[in-house]
Amino acid sequence: MSYILSFFNFIQGLGPTVMMPIIICIFGIILGTEKGKALRAGLTVGVGFIGLNLVIGALSTNLGPAVEQMIKRFGLSLSVIDIGWPAAAAIAFASTVGMIIIPVCLLVNIIMILTNTTQTIDVDIWDYWHFAFTGALVAVVTGSQTIGLIAAVLNMIIIMVIGDYTAPGVEKTLGLPGVSLPHGFTAAYAPIAVVINKIIDLIPGVRNIDINVDKVQEKFGVFGEPIMVGSVLGLAIGAIAGYDITKVLQLGITMGAVLVLIPKMASLLMEGLLPISDAASEFISKRFSNRGKMYIGLDSAVGVGHPLTLSVSLILVPLTVFMAVILPGNKVLPFADLAVIPWMFVLITPVVNGNGFRALINGIVILALGLLISTDLAPLITTAARSAKYALPSGATQISSICDGANPLTWAIVRLNDLGWIGMGIVAVVAIGLALLNRKRIIKEAAELKQA
Repeated sequence: MSYILSFFNFIQGLGPTVMMPIIICIFGIILGTEKGKALRAGLTVGVGFIGLNLVIGALSTNLGPAVEQMIKRFGLSLSVIDIGWPAAAAIAFASTVGMIIIPVCLLVNIIMILTNTTQTIDVDIWDYWHFAFTGALVAVVTGSQTIGLIAAVLNMIIIMVIGDYTAPGVEKTLGLPGVSLPHGFTAAYAPIAVVINKIIDLIPGVRNIDINVDKVQEKFGVFGEPIMVGSVLGLAIGAIAGYDITKVLQLGITMGAVLVLIPKMASLLMEGLLPISDAASEFISKRFSNRGKMYIGLDSAVGVGHPLTLSVSLILVPLTVFMAVILPGNKVLPFADLAVIPWMFVLITPVVNGNGFRALINGIVILALGLLISTDLAPLITTAARSAKYALPSGATQISSICDGANPLTWAIVRLNDLGWIGMGIVAVVAIGLALLNRKRIIKEAAELKQA
């Protein structure tokens, strides 16, 4: 057993930029792609991921200090510190559940594919930490690592189903053919966005408001292009932070560059992934008669490049900081995780069909709820961090995260487990029920494809 754990720890340590090309190459060869083409596809995907990470790094590196300066300028202070997703991931992987989460989730994915309860082959194994995070918190609540592991598995099943249901929107709106995004953080917000969208549809007048990126570009010409929108938002954030003119201009240019470069890097990644995705669909359709279209599950980073996703996210950065101060019951000061707001919006963008007004309304509601959720989970996250031997920041008594600490699905699973086995039973019924509904849909879709 120790050798198996050491092997998966080694894989985890290599990171996605090294392992993803290897996985894609091997996967392509298994599916019948020529070795040379499979190798090229793997390397292209690796280059795309490196490019994405570089641009996203530029976003975080420049946005973080601006937010910090904003907080200092207005003298904002709250009792719970936002430690950021890297620290949350470290806590998750260091937990007992996290130590075995990769092999367990790989097994769950295989079982779901064989039972036709998912259409997604999830190769984004590093983001399994989101499920481990849920499991670690449930283990704190229940005092049982076994229940924690079961919670992590049920979390994954629910997310895999959401990934399947949202995949057509990912293809159409985000321009990512053959890709689904079963990401533990991103996918959790899609159902909430669907509900908010339905509520907006019921409000006369409001339901007719449509701020579409393409229409904005048509109306404002060059001033509606992503590079201009990003630059203007960067300038505004710099001004709110109280930067001098040099730093304001630098932030403006950087944010403009981010809005231009992320889609280009995602496009490069898709160039490598497309032949593998096509080969996977062909392989499945030849061998299994009751299978619908197959998707490759990736990190939602590949979808953050949509102009609407990035524009609304940048608008929400200062709004979230000030909302945290005025929101009754909130104790979390958002900081380290403000740069992950775009990940929250990746699947909201297809749900609202690219409508900027609806995306903004969704963002305000979801972030307000997220702040309250992260406040509620802060004691558990702090306990889980101490159990994982994570060193708390100097002076911190409680920590949380705007990433998974504000995740509504994680919160629901954790709080249902306050009821013990009854709560776990409810989660299990929901997860299995969704999987069976998904199976019914997949079989129906396969029959329709066969007739066509």
